[in-house]
Amino acid sequence: MEMKVAPEIGIESTDKRSITILGATGSVGCNTLELVNHEPDNFEVVALTGNKNVQLLIEQARQFSPELAVIADEALYGELKEGLSDTQVTAAAGEAALNEAADMKSDIVMAGIVGVAGLAPTLTAARRGAIVALANKETLVCAGDLFLAEIDRSGATLLPVDSEHNAIFQVFDFDHADSVDHLTLTASGGPFRTTSAAEMTEVTPAQAVAHPNWDMGAKISIDSATMMNKGLELIEAYYLFPVEERQIEILVHPQSVIHSMVNYKDGSVLAQLGPPDMRTPIAYALAWPNRMTTPGQKLDLAEIGQLTFEAPDFERFPALTLARDALITGGSLPTLLNAANEVAVRCFLEERIGFLDITRVTEDVLEKAPNQDPKSLEDISQCDLLARALAEEAVTALT
Repeated sequence: MEMKVAPEIGIESTDKRSITILGATGSVGCNTLELVNHEPDNFEVVALTGNKNVQLLIEQARQFSPELAVIADEALYGELKEGLSDTQVTAAAGEAALNEAADMKSDIVMAGIVGVAGLAPTLTAARRGAIVALANKETLVCAGDLFLAEIDRSGATLLPVDSEHNAIFQVFDFDHADSVDHLTLTASGGPFRTTSAAEMTEVTPAQAVAHPNWDMGAKISIDSATMMNKGLELIEAYYLFPVEERQIEILVHPQSVIHSMVNYKDGSVLAQLGPPDMRTPIAYALAWPNRMTTPGQKLDLAEIGQLTFEAPDFERFPALTLARDALITGGSLPTLLNAANEVAVRCFLEERIGFLDITRVTEDVLEKAPNQDPKSLEDISQCDLLARALAEEAVTALT
């Protein structure tokens, strides 16, 4: 497998970097803007997009003065336009406008839209040859081959922002990839690491969203609780780094200090450590190949005292097996997996199904949907729609 990231391309440290943030109102977007504000002389914001939080997007646009602000929900366009009427910021809404924002000239595109909704604009950014700081793992899960083909064709640079993949990126010897034995993706274990399967039947959305270490959005927090997030990250790692599926392992590390490791053939293990703060990997991507200061608390190992590790429990967290099997089988299964999980998580948050039903719904879709070989964004979209319809049927059958 060829190297999928391009560590040899970069911007000189003396240049002021222009940035587009897809998903500015989400957790990654807000953290990105905090870092931009921390070093305002080094960054210029070109475009910001949000989903439904129009008031926050207005506040961000008024503070950072981008050329364009886009709200995904077209029903909120009037409110966005009115809120920016006394500024020079252009307001827009809808899917086409999201792609317009991704296509605007900027050095970096922070791809932080959660879910498959981020796929099309992230592809647009790749096609124009931008530095794509990828925080949207679904892009690789659903369209890994298509996305990487666009990266190769355009000469774009792909920088992973997920803390685990960013950690691997920092310590992976791309010039000697054949010296790598395997990768170790670390996982906090989520809020239910020691909770029995029987107890998990009573879990509420509020409990599942309350991650012990990370401050994330609701969807990602639920994925962490089911450990589907780690399954999706396994698929993402396969596409990002020149290793085979069998060379990617998962290790539970409750303190979330070691963000992942590269295990070399000679027995050496290189790891990236840091506090559980998304501003660290975001900052690495923003300043790469250099580094920038961050306002977060620095790591104090003496204060932490000890780091512990344990094997994942595949019986209590079957999402891990579903994701690995989907990667091994290939075809449209990763796309189906992601779409079904998105529907199931939403239905759990709406209290239509129980916590353990999230994985059951996803597994039901994978059993019923035909495995196809998607070649285009349209093919992927059709697989996604089919999985969502089947997931809704599975939810209805449970209620």
